[in-house]
Amino acid sequence: MTHPFEVREEFTVDATPEQVWAAITTGPGVDSWFMGRSEIDGDARTATFEMFGNTAKSEIIEWEPGKRYSTREEPGPDGTFMAFEWLIEARDGGGSVIRAVHSGLLGDDWEAEYNGLKIGDHAYMTKLAVYLEHFAPRTATSSMFLPGPVREDVWAQLTAALGAGPDAADGRPARLSVPGIEPVDGTIENVVAPKFVGMRTADATYLLIHGYNDTVLATAHFYDDRDRSAEIEAWQAWLETVG
Repeated sequence: MTHPFEVREEFTVDATPEQVWAAITTGPGVDSWFMGRSEIDGDARTATFEMFGNTAKSEIIEWEPGKRYSTREEPGPDGTFMAFEWLIEARDGGGSVIRAVHSGLLGDDWEAEYNGLKIGDHAYMTKLAVYLEHFAPRTATSSMFLPGPVREDVWAQLTAALGAGPDAADGRPARLSVPGIEPVDGTIENVVAPKFVGMRTADATYLLIHGYNDTVLATAHFYDDRDRSAEIEAWQAWLETVG
């Protein structure tokens, strides 16, 4: 049996509507703050999202550059699907207001999925805001999304990896502290305790997640041309120590 859901987010950013549009309706823009890989074709009215070898295809329902963008995913065999609607409005004095609606039909485990989506959507909308205000129009040159072990009570380890304590809060100083990675200073961003904690440096954003079904994940977007393969290996090794 399917269950309808809806998650709404509204936030302001110090970015123009054109910058917001580029971040949500182009593959390189979306790949600079979201997970997986996206391809968006406004002319063909199609969007695809690929992650871990699975591809979801969506139809673009609304396409008003700088104002409105919405998609609806092809339903799965069980009837489940997801849809997104984005509304962008210029603010008096500069910046933009972004309104996002995530809706659709969930499956039998809908309550746990919905609770995860409410928290996760908020975290990724915050990550979008961080990208727009600190990195755009740069786009990510590479990224990582590493699932790790299933563990409980990992908040202290997540925050310690970013040089913060369990009382981590947005705007506080951060210092990347993972064995095998050169320490780097930054700023704590995107705290949703005890599930998400992020860090922004001059050339990267990191987001550590205690996610759906207690899976621990390490994610990052990199905005420079350095080879990050050794760093990604170090993050994978760190995940094995969590818990």
